[in-house]
Amino acid sequence: MPPQSLSAPSAWAPSLRRSVRLFRAFRVEQTQPEVFYGQLADDAVGHVSHYTDLAGARMLDVGGGPGYFRTAFEGAGATYFALDADVGELAGLGDIAPRTVLGSGMQLPFADGTFDICYSSNVLEHVDDPWRMADEMVRVTRPGGLTFISYTVWYGPWGGHETSPWHYLGGRRARRRYRRSHGHEPKNKFGESLFAVTVRAGRRWAASQTAGEVLDVVPRYNPARARWLSRVPLLREVVTWNLVIVLRRR
Repeated sequence: MPPQSLSAPSAWAPSLRRSVRLFRAFRVEQTQPEVFYGQLADDAVGHVSHYTDLAGARMLDVGGGPGYFRTAFEGAGATYFALDADVGELAGLGDIAPRTVLGSGMQLPFADGTFDICYSSNVLEHVDDPWRMADEMVRVTRPGGLTFISYTVWYGPWGGHETSPWHYLGGRRARRRYRRSHGHEPKNKFGESLFAVTVRAGRRWAASQTAGEVLDVVPRYNPARARWLSRVPLLREVVTWNLVIVLRRR
């Protein structure tokens, strides 16, 4: 089934200009999160709208965080539900919003086929059983609905998050170096709240799917002309910052 361009087909395209804008936003993730997450949330609305209509859609954001994505998706007409395991993350922009659930992404507290869209951005690398979480996302998506999974690739430039680029020497070593340099642990602790998830693993999971039709497996931030790189073993691991897997639930 080809992608649908329903909500805002002209507002989003994987152009070089878009890639440059998002890469620049990465530079201020820690110091100006409202800039980074605001731009990422707006881009996410356009990206998801490339495949399905958001207006009136009942959607779940697994690991929704402090609310930037809620604002963007509700602005596009979706009925937005968020799930997170951390109250602190959910309260990042103030009070916890309605339709918010505390729970585990690896055991979603919803019945099969509950949502039109199940979405997750930059969460999969923070759970110790990522493909169980991915399976759970497909499970709670209704037949014909969309599952959109996006995660940071370990061997990409930002794989170690705030410990990058030292993660190339090993996640635990990068964590120790950060602690020595800053006097405290990084927010994303390798082996506890950050894990190595690869492009290869994502493509393997997508290829094994029987519950959903795979619409796309592509680098999230790369321009369209460079997307073929995600199919080249080894090279794809270091040139892909973030991988997107999109499925239509059977």
